[in-house]
Amino acid sequence: MVGYKQSLILLFTLMLCANLQVSARHLLVKGSVMSEGKGIAGVVVSDGFRCVSTDDAGRFEIEANDDARYVFLSVPSGFEVSRRDGTIPEFYQLLNRKLDVQQCDFHLRALPHGGSHFRFLAQADVQVAEAADLNKGYANDVADMSKLVAPWRKKMDVFSIDLGDIVGNVQSLYPDYIRTIAPLDMPVYRAIGNHDMEMPPSRTFEGSMKTFESYFGPVTYSFNRGKAHFIILDDCFCTGHDYQYIGYIDERTFRWLEHDLSYVPKGSLVFVAMHIPSNPTKKIAFNTADMEYISNAAALYEVLKPYQTHILSGHTHWNQNIVFNDNLFEHNTAAVCGIWWKADVCMDGTPRGCGVYDVNGDSVTWYYHSFGRDAGYQLRTYPVGSSKEFPSDVIANVWNYDEAWRVEWLENGRLMGQMKQFTGFDPMSSAICANKKQVVYDWISPVKTDHLFRCTPTRNDAKVTVRVTDRFGNVYQSVVNR
Repeated sequence: MVGYKQSLILLFTLMLCANLQVSARHLLVKGSVMSEGKGIAGVVVSDGFRCVSTDDAGRFEIEANDDARYVFLSVPSGFEVSRRDGTIPEFYQLLNRKLDVQQCDFHLRALPHGGSHFRFLAQADVQVAEAADLNKGYANDVADMSKLVAPWRKKMDVFSIDLGDIVGNVQSLYPDYIRTIAPLDMPVYRAIGNHDMEMPPSRTFEGSMKTFESYFGPVTYSFNRGKAHFIILDDCFCTGHDYQYIGYIDERTFRWLEHDLSYVPKGSLVFVAMHIPSNPTKKIAFNTADMEYISNAAALYEVLKPYQTHILSGHTHWNQNIVFNDNLFEHNTAAVCGIWWKADVCMDGTPRGCGVYDVNGDSVTWYYHSFGRDAGYQLRTYPVGSSKEFPSDVIANVWNYDEAWRVEWLENGRLMGQMKQFTGFDPMSSAICANKKQVVYDWISPVKTDHLFRCTPTRNDAKVTVRVTDRFGNVYQSVVNR
């Protein structure tokens, strides 16, 4: 009997040890980063948890975290990776957990125009829910963006950033979306949006992103262009309860972010792209769980404090620029889909379009590109009687406004001063949203915005001109039709 018990104990011990060995087994990833047969030193490589850099010969080793799914590069300035299907950068490789050691080699090409002057587009909320949204809508936008960037390609590097909500909860449309955007023929770096996650069937935050990753790679990563460092973050946290999510950056992401930034010199120009905006105002709004903004924004600002940072976000379906301080901007970008592909404006009156950013060294300028329009289309004006709130006033919607802009009005050629800024509803979006046959969905309604301006003409027959000067000195005008 004793011998039998001892045998059982021995068997149990052996099984426990075997299980411990399995659980303690780690994947060692070895590889190199090469270009034209030569190793590239100092390239940052990550598994999404920690980062290492390549040695003088371009070699690296990293012990992959048990929860890591990919190993990926922070592509260095002056180089590019190959692309799949026209727009998907292949800066990552899937990890094989059946191996003890995995070889992951990366081959880079020198950019044709790899200097410090480049341009990129920032688009948000394509949010296609059916094939018609692609064929009748987004395909035209892709053609418009291709036409826009065509002259730039000859002299500088050009790419795009997608700020999430590529689809509207219909992950089966990813292949059709990929085919539709392929003619853009340039790298598109994508952030995951709440409508890109699977909630349900996923029961956890970690599981909600797997379909997106299977098409586009990691949801958190970085790359470099010129003197700038770009970071793509996942700030959509799936709670696993029905269709609930919050704006939140988890500890794993923060630790990776800190490690990634440890390779970036203090004072550098940094762009952070994520779906859900950080905060609606300069003053941090403390909350416990918010679907519209990230609840731990203060922690993000603290990590980014040593850098010249521009946050790029989407999600709201309106346009807003917030200047937190001289070192921190946020550009909340209006939706490509407008009012869910039912109208060519968003709920705040911003036209469907994308942000355009010109980066030259440490200098950044930007403007909003409305699809089908030239760069001079930066405001819309409404005659007296258009606004229910201010029926006696001329109204101007200046959708890319920030506090450094100046909005003035002239009456019969005479400068009358600055228009009064107010928070209210855009007349066009209000009329569209009131037409439920057009917008289809009962829950759609206009939103209040603070990029509206008004003035009261002194004469009924006066010719009113609205003159807008942006923070870069560019002047735009609109004559009000009476």
